[in-house]
Order: sequence, then structure tokens, then C-alpha cells
Amino acid sequence: MSNLKLSLFNYAIAVLIIASTASLVACKSSIGEDDDQVEYLIGVSQANLSEPWRVTMCEEIMEEAKKYKDLRVIFTNAAQNSKQQIEDVEKLIQLGVDLLIISPNESEALTPIVARVHRKIPVIVLDRAVEGYDYTLYIGPDNRMIGKQAGEFVIDLLGAKGGKIIEIQGLNGSPPVRDRSEGFRDVILRNQKIKIVDTLVADWLRDKAEDKLREIIVKHPDVDIIFAHNDAMALGAYRALKNFGLNHVKLVGIDGLPGSNNGLELVQKGMLDGTFTCPTGGREAIQYAIDILKHERGIPKKVILRSHKITRENIDEYLLSKNNPISHKDVKQNKIILGFAQVGTESEWRIANSNSIKSAAKKEGVELIFIDGQQSQQKQIEAIRSFIKQKVDVISFSPIVETGWNEVLQEAKAAGIPVIILDRTIKVSDDSLYVSLIGSDFEEEGRRAAKWLVEYMEKQGKKEEEINIVEIEGNEGSAPAIDRTKGFNEIIKKYPNFKVIMSEPGDFFRSQGKEVMKKFLEAEGENIDVVYAHNDDMAVGAIEAIEEYGLKPGKDIIIVSVDAARCAFKAMIEGKLNCTVECNPLLGPQLMKAVKDLMVGKQLPVRIITEEGVFPQEVARREFPNRQY
Repeated sequence: MSNLKLSLFNYAIAVLIIASTASLVACKSSIGEDDDQVEYLIGVSQANLSEPWRVTMCEEIMEEAKKYKDLRVIFTNAAQNSKQQIEDVEKLIQLGVDLLIISPNESEALTPIVARVHRKIPVIVLDRAVEGYDYTLYIGPDNRMIGKQAGEFVIDLLGAKGGKIIEIQGLNGSPPVRDRSEGFRDVILRNQKIKIVDTLVADWLRDKAEDKLREIIVKHPDVDIIFAHNDAMALGAYRALKNFGLNHVKLVGIDGLPGSNNGLELVQKGMLDGTFTCPTGGREAIQYAIDILKHERGIPKKVILRSHKITRENIDEYLLSKNNPISHKDVKQNKIILGFAQVGTESEWRIANSNSIKSAAKKEGVELIFIDGQQSQQKQIEAIRSFIKQKVDVISFSPIVETGWNEVLQEAKAAGIPVIILDRTIKVSDDSLYVSLIGSDFEEEGRRAAKWLVEYMEKQGKKEEEINIVEIEGNEGSAPAIDRTKGFNEIIKKYPNFKVIMSEPGDFFRSQGKEVMKKFLEAEGENIDVVYAHNDDMAVGAIEAIEEYGLKPGKDIIIVSVDAARCAFKAMIEGKLNCTVECNPLLGPQLMKAVKDLMVGKQLPVRIITEEGVFPQEVARREFPNRQY
């Protein structure tokens, strides 16, 4: 660190105390005796330090940062004030930090400053995502999934009789509240015997939850369960219920933090019936920050952390596993052996994906056993079983469909072999059957395709016209096909004049895409305005069918597809394809990084999402030379 940066760093202790004693303590603890050894200075902009969860995040950051002698960390506390947080970030930049970690108070308000900083230095966004993708890495929980898990647990607690629920939410309008509530209600509202009788907003605060529940509980003395969006509010609810003698009411929270009066202790004491861990990402933020600053390969765009259901029945087991994490670092002293089962060779994307895995394994010194599943789930299952027999260190595969994997993955778990899913999601009865999923956000790809289409039609003066869309889907039952349809429809439904009039699987093959498009043209002909293809190969097949029909692809019929393969860029340069949304197949470096991290005892996030972009026709010629697949 330069003398100027070091002097600024020391000065920061006085400058960056923002309305919080906790912030002062954090800053002081970041000072080392050997500041001359400091190479990296990281700034942490925290939304507030009034919530136990955020205090734990800062503690985890500091604990992890102490492992690196050449690293120092400065904290700021915005005290739930977005304007203050913007000023905090600007001060950190003036102090010369090498990397910014920010947990935004509000997504929309903090988006511009994050984007501006990202143009200068790496930025890690924690917990609440900003809008767009102008950051280096996002780390956070899947709050919608946590809400769904809580809903399923509440249904189990209520049983066949059903019952009444009060929901206590955090800060009104915040993304975690929105996502947790939507996930919870998606599950609960399907059951006609269960009713949410009241909803309180307590801003994540224990005392506020207690006071508000005291006010309304007299109206609902027969309530059966209270679901609180964090454990602090659940504790407040417990105290209110105890005051009224309502001992029959069950309580479910979220956070699962250690320490006095936090979720794990409350479950142990029987004060909560259950909680769901919501990892802060503090520890992971420092680990990834070091990788970013040292220019390591395989840095993802998003990291989604795993949540665990904690009940009275499993808390002892959870604490044991938490205090004694499984480490694979002593499995073998020689080369790591990875068994990988691929889907097949159905497209340019898949071939590039296979080549990336093989190349990265060779570069990282990982022994790779690669088996082509030839578009057969049974052959993939046989391949996984062969890996188990060979006692490989790690198993990875790209599943052809979402379901049907429980049995073989249970066999892998019984053999003590960790499994990493690549590219596509699966549905299993127990999410501990695999350690991580590496790949794209297929729903987001669908959303991006739809957003581009709406904006394009608006520029063409056609936003208010009837727009008839035909959709060529991927493999029926596959995660990309399901999610790309879901994401696309999520946006399109906001515009009633945009209608998907026909949809049929093309199985990701060029030839199938052509045949499906022929059917669409025979049925609807020139009524078709847009083709949405789930991959570029099918789009190219559709282009051939359109030309044979006598229409001009890219002009008479607008075409948007997914993958951003070289074939798509060639078609765009020729004016026959209008846009392609990237689905990055070059997952090899990220897979190898995950494998090596796993083998030295690191806990992997439940999901690792790659960085991807959107490429309209006007940038095709410029970007084409940069395409690696």
C-alpha cells in the first residue's frame, strides 16, 4: 500500500464513523500493527447495523479478513439512509479502496453509485441486488425459496386440519420482504384450509413486532402459527403471546443466527418451532474479494447461498455439522479425479461447453473422466454409477431433464462423493444430494429476451400493435425450456398486445427447429410477427424455414434467440437474426474452481451463476471476433 493510501486509511478511522457504535468498533478492529504490509484495502458499505443479521455479516467479514495479513477493511454504516450510504461510498472511493463490498439500503437508489464505482474498481454486492448488472459479483440468499420452504414447513406443522396464520414482515417494500412473502404465499394460498388472517410490518425489529402483535392479537386469539420474516421479530411475537397466555401458537422465523437470543438458541430452548438460515455472505465476500483482487479464473457473476431448515429435531445435528464441516482435503494426496456426464452434442453451445470443461481440467491439473450421455437420461445415470464404482473424488453432470435423479444421487451421497450440477437445474427430494449448481439463470434469459423485444417494437413504433409470437422450446421437461418460457412470459404478460400464439419443443436441434417453424408457418403464415427460440441452433433452423416459405427472416419476422453462439452472430451480420441473449457455455473454469475449493474444505454456495450479456444485431459485427464459441 502506498504511503498516501496508508495515511488515508489511518485517517478513515476518524472520518467514517457514521451514527453507530458498532461501526466504530468494526473500524478499530480493522487496524493491524503492521500496516506497512497492507496490500489490499477493502471498503464495506453497510445499510445499517441495527439488525442482528447485519451485525453478524460484519463480524463474519472481519473474522475472515483476519486470515489475510495483507488485507485491511474499513466499514461504514448508513443507518438505513440511502443518501447517507451514497456519501459513504464516495468517501470510501476517495480513501483509495481497492474493492467495494456494499449491502444496499435500497436497490434502486444505490444502483447509479454502484455502476459508477464498478467502472473504476471491483464491486461485490451483498444481500440486496441492485438493478442491472453493473457490478463484479452478487452474493446473497434466495429469499423467495426461503419463503417457500417456510410455507411448506408451516403446512407440515398445521397438518390436515389447516389453521390460521399471522405474517410479520420486515421493512415495507424491501426486496427480501417482497420475495419472502411471495414465496411463502405461493405455497400457503394453494391450501384452502389455511388462511393468513393478518399481516404486520415491524421493520425487522423485535420490540416493534412485540408491540404490534399486542395490539391485534385480541382479534385473533385462535391463531395457530406466526411466521416472522426474521428471528428477532419472532422473539418479539413470542413475548407478546406469552403475555396473553397463548402458549398453543407455533412460531417460525428466518435467519438462524448463533448467539444469545438469536434463532438457533431460540429453537434449542423451544421458543421457536423452527427457523431457516439466511447466510449473510460476509465470509464468502472476503474469499471472493481475494480471488478477484488476485485475478483468479472462474469468478462467477452471482452466488446464491444455501439455506437450511432448523427444527428441534435436527438442530443438534446441524450444530455438529456447522462446527465440524466436512472436508475433502485429505481424500487424496495426488491428482483430483472428476467424473463428468454430459448431455450430448446437440448444439454448438453443448460442444463449446464440453471443450471448456476438458480444457479447464487440463489447465488446472484435474484428471477428467468424461462420458457423453447421447441425449439419454439412462446413459447419464449409468455414467454416474460408473463414477461411483471408480471412486472418483467429485461427480458432475449436466442433466437432460429435471426429475428422476433421486436414486442415483442418494447412491453417490452414500458413497461420500460430492456432486456438482452443471448448466441445468434438477428437482430432488433432498437438496443435500448435491453441493452446488453452476450455470445460467434461465428465467433471467427469458426476461431479457422479452425486454429486448418490447423495447425493439417500441423503437419501431409498434408497441401498441398486435404482436403475434411463436415459441420454439428446448427439450420438454428440461430446466432451460421451463425457465426460459417462464421468464419470457413474466414480462410479456405485462403487455396484452404481445401474444404467444403457438409453442412447441424443438429439442435444441437445428433440424427440429426448422421442422417446428414449418408447422407454425403452415398454420399461421404471415400472421407471425416474432419467433422466440430457446437456442440459436433452433433459430437458424427457423431462418431456413422462413426463407423457404418466401419471407425475409429478421425483417418480415423478427427473431430473438438464446445462447449467443457464433452461428447467431453470423446470422445477425447477414440481417437474418435480430438479437441473441447470452447463455455462457464456458463453465469449465468455474467448475474446476468449485472442485478445487471443495477438495480443500470450502463450503460451496448452493448456486453459482455465470456472467452473461444481450447482443442485438447492431453490435454483431463488432463482437463477432470476440466470440469463443
